[in-house]
Amino acid sequence: MTARNFALIALSALAATSASAQSIGTQRLPPDLAGLYRCVRNCAGNGPAQISQRGWDLFLTNENGQTAQAWIAWPGHIKSQSWDDCAVYSPDGFTIQFNRGAVWVLVDPMMGGGWKQW
Repeated sequence: MTARNFALIALSALAATSASAQSIGTQRLPPDLAGLYRCVRNCAGNGPAQISQRGWDLFLTNENGQTAQAWIAWPGHIKSQSWDDCAVYSPDGFTIQFNRGAVWVLVDPMMGGGWKQW
């Protein structure tokens, strides 16, 4: 093995192990959870669910069209007083599981949030 090949392998190994990406919940900025979701378990209806977002504040619409204000309480956790429910979201932000059993999966992210006024 030449010195050049060894150097390329060493650089590749360093690049592969660097922590260049952070999972959602470890960042200082709020994760972008805005988008259209499909309910896959314990659903209230058959329609799409939606999240609009402004910073740490969320506006939730469930698959039955019911709306709620919510917020990211701490990394990985959502709270909604109006639904009297909490949820956790996956590190990649694609799955949300509510304490009452509903599970939403992201099907169409909305870059920038698509915010609704309350």
